[in-house]
Amino acid sequence: MFYRVVKRLMDIAAGILGILIFSIPMAVVYTALKLDNPGPSVFVRVRLGRGGKRFRMYKFASMITRTEEEDKKFIEHWKKEDPELWEKYKTNNFKLEDDPRITKLGKVIRKYSLDELPQFFNVLKGEMSLVGPRAYFPEELEEYVREHPRAKKDVDLILTVKPGITGVWQVSGRSNTSFENRIKIDVGYASRKSLLEDIRIILKTPFAVFRGKGAY
Repeated sequence: MFYRVVKRLMDIAAGILGILIFSIPMAVVYTALKLDNPGPSVFVRVRLGRGGKRFRMYKFASMITRTEEEDKKFIEHWKKEDPELWEKYKTNNFKLEDDPRITKLGKVIRKYSLDELPQFFNVLKGEMSLVGPRAYFPEELEEYVREHPRAKKDVDLILTVKPGITGVWQVSGRSNTSFENRIKIDVGYASRKSLLEDIRIILKTPFAVFRGKGAY
């Protein structure tokens, strides 16, 4: 209980400070995306929060697909037209360095995690935390459990904590690790969660962001 209360107070402070500190960078990115594409500059997609509760997570639009409906249609087309690339996408942590959806501007903002800045609003709303596992798509975990039934306990454990803007996975190579290893990393965090662990991750985050390692 103490951990949850203090963590929530930290998240409220982080959400407010994050929005204030990054308000100018967010305005610049938003404007640049608008000039690049007249569509929505903020991409909203359903993710899983604590307890498996679904919420709408905010990100700056880094892809040619600017809505959830467009993205789902693109993925269905992708599965049929290029199954090999789709399989590579699945096995590579549901990410690709050469993802056909990512725009040139999108590559830049993803490299330095600028696309994640709107998530401070999710933190302020209580849907996310500053530190936690990466927010999973419902279909990611559904497919993983379907293929690895024994992993359901691990998935349930991960979902006992809120997803975070940063976390162990984000400061440990990000997309350079496999999806299965990412699950193990998030299970480890959920098992040993503590304020000291959160502070350690927060301190490591700026270095991980500036390196841009595994960010795509």
